[in-house]
Amino acid sequence: MSMVTKLARLAIARPGLLALTKAIAIPSRNCGWTRDWKPGPPPKTKEEREAAAKKYNLIPEDYEPYPEGAGWGDYPKIPRVGQDARDPYEDFDYHYRRRNFGETLHYDYDALTSDRHDPNEKYRYSPLMMLSSFFGFVFGLGAIVYVFNYFDIRICQPVKPKQYPGPGKIHYTFEPLDQ
Repeated sequence: MSMVTKLARLAIARPGLLALTKAIAIPSRNCGWTRDWKPGPPPKTKEEREAAAKKYNLIPEDYEPYPEGAGWGDYPKIPRVGQDARDPYEDFDYHYRRRNFGETLHYDYDALTSDRHDPNEKYRYSPLMMLSSFFGFVFGLGAIVYVFNYFDIRICQPVKPKQYPGPGKIHYTFEPLDQ
């Protein structure tokens, strides 16, 4: 018996028990247009290619589907371009996201938004240089700490040893000074 069925039976038996979790029992297939979002089979003929290009608002010359075994069906292969790499002066319908109404999106569009990684970003230093700088700093600092501890090098003000009270030890006397 599925978990949804068990929750539904429990909700019927005791209505107040699952008052906060009633939304769990709603199946996702009834939540909207998910069947409309699913891509069709990969096109095999010229007519199917043209129909798929029209479906995704592309001209047939620009339409190129993913390979058959990729699992994306007739969805077009769109270049990976982050939002920050798009022209900021173009007149977009939705300027904040730099996209137009009805524009076909890359399948990783949620990972290419401006608050995430941009795959076209050119870094000032190579990843090897950044990694070597990081480990050079960490191991260099570790070497300095090790040498200072090994040779007992102190770089702070000298202090006397801590005085702990004990039997027969007098630390403080409150007797007046002889003058």
